[in-house]
Amino acid sequence: MTGILNSIRIEVIYSIAIFLLVLIFQFILKTTAKRVGQRAEIHITRTRLMFKYINILMFIIAILLLSIAWGIGWRQFAVIFSSVFAIIGVALFAIWSILSNITSGIIMFFSFPYKIGDKIKIHDKDLPIEAIIEDIKAFHLHLRTMEGELITYPNNLMLQKAVSLIEKNARLDEGKDAL
Repeated sequence: MTGILNSIRIEVIYSIAIFLLVLIFQFILKTTAKRVGQRAEIHITRTRLMFKYINILMFIIAILLLSIAWGIGWRQFAVIFSSVFAIIGVALFAIWSILSNITSGIIMFFSFPYKIGDKIKIHDKDLPIEAIIEDIKAFHLHLRTMEGELITYPNNLMLQKAVSLIEKNARLDEGKDAL
């Protein structure tokens, strides 16, 4: 048993160091995202969504570094990554709009001038929309029209269309009839 532990001692030490570094880096990224969210007055659910993205990124980095620490060579990496990227390439072609919405969601987290509760107008010649932002999700926004209709609007279109702010922090129940 001691012989086995001695033979993999360096890999175990590298693994522990990698886990500690990934945890520290993850903490720094989450703290930064939390500060950006608080400074920009971003809703906590959007900040938590960014935490999920950070967790996924750190997991991928940890797997990559652990693979190197345990002796997977560059040739094996090349084979693995070329196979994975070929599969992902085919999948990305099939789901490009979903990834476009996720990327737009990340961009909107850091530089979106509108907040939940703002009344906006989307200038689309086919379907102009005037509504209140009810929620901002990873793929889409929930917009509530003055008639009470809920519209799910893709994030990537929010970045492509002209949008104007009508009223800041409008009440979310404005469009509903009083009981």
